[in-house]
Amino acid sequence: MPRLAVVGHVEWVDFIPVERMPMQGEVVHAQGAFARAAGGGGVVAVVLAELGAEVDFFTALGDDAHGHAAADQLRERGVDVQVAWRPDRATRRALTLLEGDGERTIVTVGDRLEPLGSDELEWERLREAAGVYFTAGDPGALERAREAGVLVASPRGRAALETLHTQAIDALVFSRRDADEREWTRRLERRARLMVETRGAEGGAWWGRSEGTWKPAPLEGAPRDAYGCGDSFAAGFTFGLASGGSVAEAAAQGARCGARCLTRAGAP
Repeated sequence: MPRLAVVGHVEWVDFIPVERMPMQGEVVHAQGAFARAAGGGGVVAVVLAELGAEVDFFTALGDDAHGHAAADQLRERGVDVQVAWRPDRATRRALTLLEGDGERTIVTVGDRLEPLGSDELEWERLREAAGVYFTAGDPGALERAREAGVLVASPRGRAALETLHTQAIDALVFSRRDADEREWTRRLERRARLMVETRGAEGGAWWGRSEGTWKPAPLEGAPRDAYGCGDSFAAGFTFGLASGGSVAEAAAQGARCGARCLTRAGAP
C-alpha cells in the first residue's frame, strides 16, 4: 500500500440537483440536496484512499462547524487529515447545481484557506511519501511537499508554484476546458517536466520529457455529475506515477478514476 499525500484546500459544498438551470428571476424546486467535504484537495485525498493508499492530507480550515464537519467526513473516508485551524477565518463554502445531464455549475463563497509551511503539522511525514499532489499552500508548504518522491501539481497552486526552479514539478495536471487553468499553466510550463492536459470526453495528452495521448475510460453507468472528474483524474494519475508506473499507465489510471466519478452524484 503506497503512502501518498495531498497539500491543498477543502471546500464545504452543498450539492443541489436541478432538472435545468433556472432562468434569471425564476424559482425552481430541488429535491435530494446534500453536503460534502470537497474542493480540489479534498476530492484527490478521498480518491487516493479509495485506491488503497495511505493518505496524509495537509490543509487549513476555519475553526467553525463546516470546518469540523469537513475534517470528520474526510477521516471517515480513510484520510489522515492534518489540519491547521484558523479561528479567525470561515471555511470556504460552495454551492453546486447538478443538472440532469450531469453538468455542474459552481458558486464559491469566501476565501480559499491554504496550509502554510509554518503551521505546526506533521510535515516530516512527507519525506516518507512516494508522491504528493499540491493544490494550495504558501511557498513554505510547497517546499515541504517537494520532499516527497514525486510532485504532481494543479496550476491552482499558482502563487507558490511560480517560486520553483525550472522543471521542479514532475507533472502539472490541468483542464483544457478551464480558461484560468490554461493561463496559469502557460506561466508555469517551464517549471514542469511533464504537462498533462485533460480534454473531457476526448481523453487527453501529455508532453515534455515524453509525449502521448490517452483515450477516455468507458463509463460503468449513466453520467450523473461532472463535479470532481478532473480532480479524480489527478488522483489516479498521481497514484500511478508515484507507484512507479509509466506516464501512459498513470494516465489510464486517472481516466478510470475520472470516469467513475462521472457516474456518482457529488464529490467522492
